[in-house]
Amino acid sequence: MRPTPYVASLRIYEPLSAFEPADRLRWMQLEATTQTIQEEQSRALQRVIFPESPALRLDGAHVLDIEGARYVSPWSTATRCWSALETFKLSMPSSVSPMFLPPAMEDALSAGVDFVENKVPHILTETWIIPPRWFSLFIPEERVRGANNEGVFTVMRTSIANATSRAETAHTSVQGAFGEGPVEEEIQDLIDWLKMFHPQSFLELDYGGLAGYLEKSLKDLGEDGLDADTSIEDVLMSIGGLASGDGAIAGRGYERLVTRWRRVAAFEQAM
Repeated sequence: MRPTPYVASLRIYEPLSAFEPADRLRWMQLEATTQTIQEEQSRALQRVIFPESPALRLDGAHVLDIEGARYVSPWSTATRCWSALETFKLSMPSSVSPMFLPPAMEDALSAGVDFVENKVPHILTETWIIPPRWFSLFIPEERVRGANNEGVFTVMRTSIANATSRAETAHTSVQGAFGEGPVEEEIQDLIDWLKMFHPQSFLELDYGGLAGYLEKSLKDLGEDGLDADTSIEDVLMSIGGLASGDGAIAGRGYERLVTRWRRVAAFEQAM
């Protein structure tokens, strides 16, 4: 069982040459194993119980070895904690947030903030659902499904150049159909994030524990589990419909996607 079975991740793996010499030495000593995913999630849960500054401990990383070259996705724990804290505080009045986040925990998360304030996280996460714009970065041939000792999984991987090009196509289609607005801005933010990394990087979408919930949801409907997941195809259909001015096709793809993942999100209420 995954420590956090409700989290999906979008990860950037940069080539080793993109990092500082000290980090390169550290990353070279790591094994390319999926065990780092368990370690990252376990440490996150420990921090909930015993608050500590993520900036005060050496961070870990996920590693890929591809055709003799090493690519690294640092956990960026301190940066992500600080960003999540700022997002949380902005979501409610300043007089209310202390009721949900004790000052001691906020102080722990904020320690060392000057060091991480301008850094960019290599990993984006979402709980209980995957944003449609993430699927626009891949094509079906880049998707791998299977099972291991943690259960079923779905992972897709592509070059950052491919992902950026596809995101720009999606942005053009959405902007052409709807003009400027929240959806267009979210895609642009994703493009801006991708462009901050080394051009030879790889991008990976990992369903994480959501793969298990999606498998169950689809089987409950009498479908063939994860093999029946057409999330990438649905998003591409929707984008294609927008690009050609066919609202019916665009709506059909989007509705299929949203309905599928709404069932997954419903598991949160059942827990």
